[in-house]
Amino acid sequence: MAAKDTTTAITPPVATGSPAGALKAAQSTPPKESAPQAKKPAGPKSGKFNRKTLLAINVASVAAGLAAWSAFSAAGLGGLPGPLEVLKRGGELLADGTLAEDTGASLARVLSGFILGSLLAVPIGFLMGWYQIGRAIIEPWVQFFRTIPPLALLPLVMVTMGIGETPKIFVIFLAAFLSCVISTYQGVVSVDKTLINAARVLGASSMVIFRRVVIPASSPFILVGMRIGLGAGWATVVAAELLAAPNGLGMRMQQAQQFYDMPTILVNVVVIGILGLLMDRLLLMIEAHLTRWQERR
Repeated sequence: MAAKDTTTAITPPVATGSPAGALKAAQSTPPKESAPQAKKPAGPKSGKFNRKTLLAINVASVAAGLAAWSAFSAAGLGGLPGPLEVLKRGGELLADGTLAEDTGASLARVLSGFILGSLLAVPIGFLMGWYQIGRAIIEPWVQFFRTIPPLALLPLVMVTMGIGETPKIFVIFLAAFLSCVISTYQGVVSVDKTLINAARVLGASSMVIFRRVVIPASSPFILVGMRIGLGAGWATVVAAELLAAPNGLGMRMQQAQQFYDMPTILVNVVVIGILGLLMDRLLLMIEAHLTRWQERR
């Protein structure tokens, strides 16, 4: 009678490095409890204020400025008139037609020089940025005149063009042109090369690339240059009217200075500031419409 084999079969261990071993180890290991995550504090979904809040902040800022102005006037700082006195003087100048005449004259000069300068600066800036030969020809002259203040040319311009409206409009034109042409040129050379190459891969011609890619991408730079040129135009027209002008806000300020008429001076200063602010806001609205594709903070 044969003896029975009593040897116990030993199951070889499963290698933990194999997929089967990893599966078995995972099944035998109790699941770990995940640590509770700290909740982030609730905050605003975006870092932007709504329009009502911004309007309230603007009104509060203006009110604070007027209060500070009134405080300085009450303290007798340099004989500074208060807001009510300036408002009263402005009503008098408006009633006799002086303020309207001066405002119309200065506004016409600024708009004439600014529009002419911007209309010429945009194509020349595109020419400088898109064509290297155009850049080589035009850029030295632009940089040369950009370092010369337009008011420094005013005596020469008055000698050559007379003392009429032409020299005043010309210096405003020069100030607006130099500001806008540099921004336009910078906008063209800053266009992302990836966009241009992608358009070429899709079969777009150079004219289509320029019209559909370069011009839209340069629009923010152009409008910033126009805003800078507008401010330069107002600064230039006031200085030009201080020298020789039959009317205008700058001329009226110079006339009031001779008689130490502080309220009249401040009336004209406030009017220039308001007109400049309104024109700048108009350019901002145009920029927001033309650059809807651009992300804003």
